[in-house]
Amino acid sequence: MTDFVVVAGAWLGAWAWEEVTAELRAAGHGAHPLTLSGLAEKRGLPAGQQTHVRDVVDEVERLGLRDVVLVGHSYSGVPVGQAAERIGDRLRRVVFVDAAVPVDGESFLSGWPSDPVRRSIAEHDGFWPPPEADGFAGQGLTDDGIARLVGGSTPHPGATLTEPAVLTGPLDALPATYVKCLLDGDEPPPAAAKPLESGTWEPVTMDTGHWPMFSRPRALARILHEAAAGR
Repeated sequence: MTDFVVVAGAWLGAWAWEEVTAELRAAGHGAHPLTLSGLAEKRGLPAGQQTHVRDVVDEVERLGLRDVVLVGHSYSGVPVGQAAERIGDRLRRVVFVDAAVPVDGESFLSGWPSDPVRRSIAEHDGFWPPPEADGFAGQGLTDDGIARLVGGSTPHPGATLTEPAVLTGPLDALPATYVKCLLDGDEPPPAAAKPLESGTWEPVTMDTGHWPMFSRPRALARILHEAAAGR
């Protein structure tokens, strides 16, 4: 049995992992979906990026987990990658699911054309509003899946996107798997390229879109199981 702490990306909470965690538990694993501060049922709590890092570390410590697999999807790869470094020998593996990865001194919005996002945050009182239904099109989702995403999403605290990551060592020192969802593009972010090319991280692809916990939950759960087993 492996314990998984799973964290969804921007706008989402623990609820997004319902189908994946059911599969993991059916396979005998511990599955602990985490809502980050300022989102979903924790909406209203103040949050910066380091708040989100602490959310993950505190959850591991609160549950007394060891030999844990941390899973970060999309935005949450940034705080999850930092938390993976901070939990030390409690970590078994970190899995980045079509995710951004942290770079010391850089924010989630660094390194890509993010001016529209920054303007949107400024225009919405410091929050990044979730997309409408058409923002989820072309990602292998059913109409029901899109409706669930639209209905469950909450505005994302902007400070978590603009504050810099803090790392004390090279990211490729972490045991990691990177899952690239091909409907969202063929290439992982540049910060993931070096550890993937060097062979220190395991690459996995999924023929689906950016939200595989909705479009391919059973396949994603199988990938997480295999990553924990080192396969």
